[in-house]
Amino acid sequence: MADVGIKSRVENTIIDVLKVDAGELGSDRRFREDLGADSLDSVSLVMALEDEFGGAINDADAKALVTVGDVVSYISRRVDEKALA
Repeated sequence: MADVGIKSRVENTIIDVLKVDAGELGSDRRFREDLGADSLDSVSLVMALEDEFGGAINDADAKALVTVGDVVSYISRRVDEKALA
């Protein structure tokens, strides 16, 4: 299970970058289809997550992050691996 602090930080980053309401977020919400993110938004979100967590997200991993839950799981796993803070 994802750390609540990580989940909160991820959600706050998504809210800031995509300009969505917190009520629109859920682990199954897809960035493009549900939250209206375009390719520029996706790049901006990855950059913001890298800044927030202090590490790099490679392009292949970024493309696999389709839902809010994907991002929370990915970040949690990377933090556990000490690849992100």
